Amino acid sequence: MKKASAKIRDEIAKLQEQLKVAETREAERIGRIALKAGLGEIEIDEAELQAAFEQMTKRFRGGQGGTTGGKNGAGDSSGATSTTAVASGAANGGNGEA
Repeated sequence: MKKASAKIRDEIAKLQEQLKVAETREAERIGRIALKAGLGEIEIDEAELQAAFEQMTKRFRGGQGGTTGGKNGAGDSSGATSTTAVASGAANGGNGEA
């Protein structure tokens, strides 16, 4: 029933590789969205951009209930723009650090 430590290490290594692939895929997706939104042309300090993305993350994770409702109605375009901006900054910050 107990697993050998070598087998557990192998599983951990496989999971780390899967995580790396998933993070790369997410970063590329977010980066494409950022470029489409024009964030590649904006000169802004990376720390400032990351702070803005963290604020957006809080907003879309439930910090503000109005955002969720905006996705269903006419406010969708503004919500989508905000999401795009957040996603792009995360990719730009993530790619620079990684």
